[in-house]
Amino acid sequence: MVESIARVRHIRVTPQKARRVVALIKGKQAQEALAILKFAQQSASDPIYKLVESAIANAQVKAGNAGEYLNEQDLYVKNAFVDEGTTLKRFQPRAQGRAFQIKKRTSHITVVLSTPDAAEAAPAEQKKASK
Repeated sequence: MVESIARVRHIRVTPQKARRVVALIKGKQAQEALAILKFAQQSASDPIYKLVESAIANAQVKAGNAGEYLNEQDLYVKNAFVDEGTTLKRFQPRAQGRAFQIKKRTSHITVVLSTPDAAEAAPAEQKKASK
């Protein structure tokens, strides 16, 4: 019953492009997600790969502190989402003294890994609470 979260903030990838990559790994096994990200051609796959690795390491530490055994093969991507970060605004000179605004967007990416028994325990607790 291990659930780990990893976040990266202000990463220089547009949220729209990062969401395309995150959609590839949602619901997949953690090791399978790493394989998908390793061979994905999008530039956003590199920081997301590191983020999933970090979430796996967080799960190992969390399980070690709780005195539980954790098999990396059991972990899966429970949730992954991308939020919009701050936008850097830059200006480029144009014809006749005008200025053209360039928006350099950033993202906040969050990955949540879980073991299957943790996912099954949560709905069971909700059923008990509703009775």
